[in-house]
Amino acid sequence: MLTNLLIASLLSMAAPSSSPEIVEGIQGYVPTPEVLESRQRFSDDKFGIFIHWGVYSMLGRGEWVMNTDKIRFSDYSILPGGFYPGNFDAAEWVSAFKAAGARYITITTRHHDGFSMFKSRWSDYNIVDATPFGRDIIKELADECHKQGITINFYYSLLDWCREDYPIGNSGHHSGRDESKANYASYLDFMCNQITELLTNYGPVGCIWFDGDWDHIKKKADGSYPDIDFDWGYGRIYELIHSLQPGCLVGNNHHRRTIPGEDIQLFERDVPGENTAGYSRTDVVSTALPLETCQTINKSWGFDINDHTYKTDQELIRLLVRTAGRNANLLLNVGPQPDGRIPALSLERLAQIGEWLSVNGETIYGTRSTLLKPQPWGVVTEKDNKIFLHVLEKPESGSIVLPLSLKVKSVRSFADGTELNFKRTKSELTVVLPESYDCSTDYIVEITAK
Repeated sequence: MLTNLLIASLLSMAAPSSSPEIVEGIQGYVPTPEVLESRQRFSDDKFGIFIHWGVYSMLGRGEWVMNTDKIRFSDYSILPGGFYPGNFDAAEWVSAFKAAGARYITITTRHHDGFSMFKSRWSDYNIVDATPFGRDIIKELADECHKQGITINFYYSLLDWCREDYPIGNSGHHSGRDESKANYASYLDFMCNQITELLTNYGPVGCIWFDGDWDHIKKKADGSYPDIDFDWGYGRIYELIHSLQPGCLVGNNHHRRTIPGEDIQLFERDVPGENTAGYSRTDVVSTALPLETCQTINKSWGFDINDHTYKTDQELIRLLVRTAGRNANLLLNVGPQPDGRIPALSLERLAQIGEWLSVNGETIYGTRSTLLKPQPWGVVTEKDNKIFLHVLEKPESGSIVLPLSLKVKSVRSFADGTELNFKRTKSELTVVLPESYDCSTDYIVEITAK
């Protein structure tokens, strides 16, 4: 993931002049029935857990520490020798995430520092061969997800600060690599070999979630960004994924328009339609694609020992609601400690979300949001013959006017079933809110259509 400190400088630097002919994904991509089914399931899930974990957790300064602290690979590479997350327990992790109401997990299998958190025959720089821990945590986590009925997704970095065959881009300039050894064809072979391992050795995988495309992006003279700036070989990569697991989705956190072969449009640190963080340079490109926004539970993606700026349970629940009200999923990140435990405050926040979802999940899971765009007072989700108004701010008039022409069976408070007054015309439905109600988290109105 990009850090706030680096985003501006990274996106303004030049991409390699030797980039090959650009290939925009899979030309003529037609999603298979398996992919269409997976997209539907993904859109129903609405809530997932993101996990940023690697040897960088030992330094306690986030997942970008190798780059931000200008650490040479010859020095950074000693970290695996002391990495022993003895308190890691896949069953405890998955149980906690399931209790939080999450329907899927996305974990970093390999981040920008090039360290693989799984056993790989293509690089001994991995958790089994390079650490005293010697266990494949991706295997243990995937097995537990399959056991407990949660989908497992794999994050995979497109860039690598350690491999010399990776062409140096906008980051990783101080790793001590020999730039003359760059060979993207070799690096692409390496990535495809590792992706094959991930889709062969770990059972069904819901999604491969790519990150790092922005490492070879440069601004145009007019300040805009090109749709494609460097040939990553997406056509080959995406075809490989769909051939190995026909139902596996492809997502790419490239902050641009989706290209053929991708099945999810991703947004970083913002709900679709907003760009407060500066990463979302495009709006929703297709209502046919599932949407997902990723966000941190505090400020950091990877474990940061000094980051105590946790969002409140109220803020996180409202974020989940606002995301669902934009027809998207929320992928909420946790950064495990180097000993293998999830930080206590993260677990506390997840438990609070789970408690709320255990009561209000009907208004989130399996819903869509297509009837009405977000309003100043909140958002709308719908499922079957029910419409849910999520009131996050009190409207000045005390009523909500919906431009909907439908026959209404009932309008009530979702929390206690109290019937609410409403007025209906041929083109509008006006819901009269009670004189006193609490929307500090979310006041939900359930409308049942005839």
